[in-house]
Amino acid sequence: MKFIVSSGQLLRALQTVSGVIQSNNTLPILDHFLVHLHPGQLTITASDLETTMTTTLSVDSSETATAAIPARMLLDTVKSFPEQPLTFTLNPASHALEVSSDFGKYALAYVDAAEYPKAASLDGADRVHLPAHVLSTAIHKTLFAAGNDDLRPVMSGVFFQFTGDGLTFVATDAHKLVRYRRTDFSAPATAEFILPKKPLNLLKSTLGTGDNEVEVAYNEQNAQFTYDGVTLICRLIDGKYPNFEAVIPKNNPNRLVVDRGAFLSSVKRVSIFSNKTTHQIRLKVAGNELHISAEDLDFANKAHERLGCNYEGSDMEIGFNSRFIGEMLGNLESDEVAVELSAPNRAGILLPEGGLDAGEEVLMLVMPVMLNA
Repeated sequence: MKFIVSSGQLLRALQTVSGVIQSNNTLPILDHFLVHLHPGQLTITASDLETTMTTTLSVDSSETATAAIPARMLLDTVKSFPEQPLTFTLNPASHALEVSSDFGKYALAYVDAAEYPKAASLDGADRVHLPAHVLSTAIHKTLFAAGNDDLRPVMSGVFFQFTGDGLTFVATDAHKLVRYRRTDFSAPATAEFILPKKPLNLLKSTLGTGDNEVEVAYNEQNAQFTYDGVTLICRLIDGKYPNFEAVIPKNNPNRLVVDRGAFLSSVKRVSIFSNKTTHQIRLKVAGNELHISAEDLDFANKAHERLGCNYEGSDMEIGFNSRFIGEMLGNLESDEVAVELSAPNRAGILLPEGGLDAGEEVLMLVMPVMLNA
């Protein structure tokens, strides 16, 4: 069995799926790429049992074959070549994959592909079609807010809620929450599922931001994403997502609008002087001025800055974790941001002021921290 392929194309395909492979696989076969050769086409698969990713590329071949090839060795070998055609020959008698380049010849052992685990099938799945940039934006806007607590696995992923009225994506770790909505797209039937972080990160790095279509298929146990010659199948997180709508304050009489870039820069500077355990900063709004301050009593460090803003409401003082505020401001793209507040012990809401597409909504919520006297 023999095929010829561009080293650059092969490297891109291997790098696309290699993120699935773990460094501590329980099954040795999972340290391999599963390779299927068809006439004119090569399919490469990587799996960790929970997530399976497959990509397809064109090759010069008229044969059919299957093999499981050591992933790290193949990737390192292909990575070392400049752009050139590579010739691969599978020798069943010696179980060796021979690679011929402009520089010389190389051989690595492969194993029987029959041991490789089969990917889950999504029979009877519902399907939604989205432009890649919509799904990519939803993941970028929400994933940073997902939790890392193994005791609450449902909060370690992103919640997908598909209805006939729109698509909602939510992530929270109980300290911060992001809700991203698209009312310009809808699903044929109502569905809810929680996607783990690993496949989300793989999607984030490979989706792109174009208008090419992504097909999302899902059933009770698994979800499948198909785009640009790539198929990603992953197991969903089992469990019921918390009622996120119940924690979003509906009545927020105090509202300030401030330049997002200036606010983010100020938070970054002031937070340097905050307590290294709490990362607490203090926001005080009076008139049309926002005062941002931090103090670390243990080391006698403190900082204070003042920004102009448009404010409607009564004077107020509230404390937040500067890292959460910084992450949220960094994930918004509008020139200005609105901060809605109700009381010093109630969650604050961050909303972009403009800069969104029609049918696009972003809401970010951050819990306050108790202010020192």
